[in-house]
Amino acid sequence: MELSLMKGQKADITKNNPSFKNLIVGMGWNSAAGVDVDFSAFLLRANGKAAGDQDLIFYGNPKETTGSIVLSGDNKRSLAGKIDQEQVMIRINDVPQAIERISFTLTLYDGESKKQSFSSVNDAYIRIIDEGTGREILRYELGKNFSIETAIVVGDLYRYNGEWKFNAIGSGYSGGLAALCSSFGIEVKADAPSPAPTKSPEPVKAPIIPPKPPEPIVSEPKAAPISLSKISLTKRGDVINLQKGAGSLGEIVVNLNWNQKKASTGFFGRSSGVDLDVGCLYELKNGMKGSVQALGNSFGDLSRAPYVSLDGDDRTGSIQTGENLRINGNKISEIKRIVIYAYIYEGATNWAEAAGVVTISQAGGPEIEVRMDEHNNRKGMCAIAMVENVNDQTFSIQRLVQYFSGHKDLDEAFNWGLRWVQGSK
Repeated sequence: MELSLMKGQKADITKNNPSFKNLIVGMGWNSAAGVDVDFSAFLLRANGKAAGDQDLIFYGNPKETTGSIVLSGDNKRSLAGKIDQEQVMIRINDVPQAIERISFTLTLYDGESKKQSFSSVNDAYIRIIDEGTGREILRYELGKNFSIETAIVVGDLYRYNGEWKFNAIGSGYSGGLAALCSSFGIEVKADAPSPAPTKSPEPVKAPIIPPKPPEPIVSEPKAAPISLSKISLTKRGDVINLQKGAGSLGEIVVNLNWNQKKASTGFFGRSSGVDLDVGCLYELKNGMKGSVQALGNSFGDLSRAPYVSLDGDDRTGSIQTGENLRINGNKISEIKRIVIYAYIYEGATNWAEAAGVVTISQAGGPEIEVRMDEHNNRKGMCAIAMVENVNDQTFSIQRLVQYFSGHKDLDEAFNWGLRWVQGSK
């Protein structure tokens, strides 16, 4: 019986099975009409990057230069009672030593321009088969864990102490194949002018992503390497992962901005307005828990635990860019989870008037926006987003927008277990 993996689990392939010589990696899925799913494999070096265009295995470049990794194309076989949507043959003893990791991905062809996402794709899986016996070694079912993503890194086959292992990743990203290419160090070039080329069995140098016949051809975005658009999480529970570039997440900036205009009221023209503050609950892997916020002068620290800091407190409304929390993405292995919240420190409890919006940004990735457009004026605190560690590789961002009477109620809702006392700033 094959080994069934869950997200984040790793498994040995060759350590206890020295007879494995040729592996077949198969992937399958069911997609809605008009949703075109593509399979690709990135051949990565020790620095986590591809050496060039030739290290992207896909329909336009179906084999590695030595022939040790070959996309089956129309020559797929029935293995262990099933024919996969895509299959890749890997002669593991012949894979060049410079290639340390093979990253298997799924993307939506033209998904960005068609406004499609992996919410329309079901039953996706990856499996590894021993060609010699036809036996399925392991399988990873992705499940329904995606909503607005257009690209998924499904899993990695990688070397460890001279043996091959598999890591079930299942991380979703925006930007489609172009974004993955950019992340793995491959420059994405614009499509060739019409007439468009058809799929060719020969390696393609440029464009790196040729249009796919026989479907009507709609060009990929012309920008290179990728247009960094803003992504809005609009429904409660929407989740997306941050992009990991250049080997790390880098600094992540969480910006809270709101309507800071103060309206004049009364005979003496006194001004009224909302002082909206940003803060967070944090939990580290070592069990350390706490909060970062201006209330109580708990501004955190970016270089030391908790690896989260608050820029300052804008009580005057003079800082038009709002307030910033900063998260040290280089310390992702130390951070378990973070809940980003906003609270009304001063002024009327009028969330609609405040029109708060949180924007999460990082170098090389699109901005992620959460608007506080669901209002509860009876409660003065709003949990905006949950940031969670994903296998020490990236952070997932989940929209919350839930309202609470205060810090204690929010704490209890997310099982933080802190003791709260009256504070000031």
